[in-house]
Amino acid sequence: MTRICIVPKSQSGGGGSFRLKFEAGLKTRGIEVTHNPAEESDAILVIGGTRKLLPLWRAKRRGVRIVQRLDGVNWVQRVRWSGVRYTLRAEYGNWLLAFTRNRVADEVIYQSKFIRGWWEDWYGKARIPGHVVLNGVDLENFSPDRENPIPRIPPYRLLVVEGSLAGGLDTGLKAALHLTEILSERYSVKLTVAGKVDVNTKNELKKASKTVKLLEIVSREQIPELMRSSHLLFSAEINPPCPNSVIEALACGLPVVGFDTGSLRELIGEGAGRLTPYGGNPWNLDTPDIPSLAKAASEILVDQERFRLAARVRAEESLGVDKMVDNYLEILLGK
Repeated sequence: MTRICIVPKSQSGGGGSFRLKFEAGLKTRGIEVTHNPAEESDAILVIGGTRKLLPLWRAKRRGVRIVQRLDGVNWVQRVRWSGVRYTLRAEYGNWLLAFTRNRVADEVIYQSKFIRGWWEDWYGKARIPGHVVLNGVDLENFSPDRENPIPRIPPYRLLVVEGSLAGGLDTGLKAALHLTEILSERYSVKLTVAGKVDVNTKNELKKASKTVKLLEIVSREQIPELMRSSHLLFSAEINPPCPNSVIEALACGLPVVGFDTGSLRELIGEGAGRLTPYGGNPWNLDTPDIPSLAKAASEILVDQERFRLAARVRAEESLGVDKMVDNYLEILLGK
């Protein structure tokens, strides 16, 4: 029986979500999963990086194929002060990812074309083959509620879902607040935020308590219903590598609005949402063009049927989890 080793087992945020989906896909195909590189396996998938490099190196010497799945590079700490702890963890994480890519992996999977270009620009082209495989979503679990659709009239519900919006990652949340303020001049709009935030950000949200609902961290099981009960997702991350929240929203028939940075154009395509120019240099975290973003958001809010249908179609065509798992297996097993 085929066996795949996945490391590290402990993952949060997008990495953890991917591991659970991937393992479920392997199970349905009759493939065993282990998390111990010392055990016999046909291939090892490294999700990002791991500090336990010695077991990987020993497996490599045994001839086990090692494939690394790469996210983006930690970069915000190089632009703005984000605290000693955040900065050290971010830079150590970059070193670990780059070392695995350069010295350990036999092949690498980038989650988007944007990520591949980013790594090659900052760290040079890898000596090993590289592939691009977009993240996937369970199209049955994340699907529109056709029996009880959300009313297409105000009050409109604007949603932000991120693993963390704390510390150096709060720029997008401030943009969400500004976007809500502008839209509220014309419509009745409520902003719901799901994600980890710091104390200062909480205080800022409290000032806008009439238009903002802070859920903080929610379980994966709650996310589909949260998306089905919203009118629009704002992708708050600047230069997003391949955000699961966007893919899950599209599968639920929830249109997406955001700045045209990172991988969003690859995910959304032309009709499942609207992307606008950032209005400055996103890599410098310049002040973004929120009025243009609000104009794009308004277009989606008043034409819900068209955008919601296009969002679901986009997910069905390109973002199903089965397609993702098959692509990973072809690379892991060398087929």
